[in-house]
Amino acid sequence: MLNYTLRRLGIAIPTLFIIVTAAFFLMRLAPGGPFDAEADLEPEVLENIRASYDLDKPLLTQYRLFLQRAVRGDFGPSLVYKDYSVTELIAIGLPVSIQLGLLAKLLALVLGCTGGIVAALRQNTTVDHAVMAMAMTGIALPAFVTAPILALVFGLYLKLLPVAGWDDGAWRNLVLPVVALALPQVAVIARLMRGGMLEVLRASFVRTARARGLGEARIVTRHVLPTALIPLVGYLGPALAGIMTGSLVIELIFNLPGVGRYFVQGALNRDYPLVMGIVIVYATFIILFNLLSDLAYAGLDPRVRKAYR
Repeated sequence: MLNYTLRRLGIAIPTLFIIVTAAFFLMRLAPGGPFDAEADLEPEVLENIRASYDLDKPLLTQYRLFLQRAVRGDFGPSLVYKDYSVTELIAIGLPVSIQLGLLAKLLALVLGCTGGIVAALRQNTTVDHAVMAMAMTGIALPAFVTAPILALVFGLYLKLLPVAGWDDGAWRNLVLPVVALALPQVAVIARLMRGGMLEVLRASFVRTARARGLGEARIVTRHVLPTALIPLVGYLGPALAGIMTGSLVIELIFNLPGVGRYFVQGALNRDYPLVMGIVIVYATFIILFNLLSDLAYAGLDPRVRKAYR
């Protein structure tokens, strides 16, 4: 297991470096700059502003300086949000994005696993077809489509829930964004759970357990579920990171003060330090959750551990 962990770490660190490098140079290659809107400034003043942020230096020098600061956890000041450093903005928005993502993933796991198990145990029945039809609908409709629909129906027409705002994380403000973010994941998890359950239910050891007279509930909970969860565990790591990083559109639609809003505004305004800081945070989350998912997968499947001994 230690060898497997070290190998995965050996892949994760260069991957993070490649992502950061690619994001840095792609941001600089995009047309426009952070101070293009300051057209009324004198050229000398504009040049002094650029120099204060090291933007007058060669690109490779800027890259070297950025890496030196980033290793220390210093992403520099924001070019657009005055009097704020990038670290401060991330500290403000990241708890909101994490709370939103974790609640959405928890809801997706509960609904998706329940739907997948019920569909597998009632294969080819009306219940199975209904669950899979809803799952396909959930996959086909992305969050940026379902979110306005939910806001329109439950916020404007029925007036049951607020359509925007955070209000210090009040549950009424969380319901719509969490549901909108969770629905596509519910569909994927339900399909994965159903497929894993059906495969295990046809296995020879399940037939043996039934032949020995074990109850169906015990067979499902003790023998089928642990094995059926293996494909789902392999999916959960990337999905958890994706649901957190994918919340940026939801944050904009529902006007939530998360990192996603800063990321979008930073990209539009060419706020290089802010975008790079959030890219590093998002990439770290994705790599970390993938690593944890791989370790959990190896813990459940002994064949993976044996392959890396």
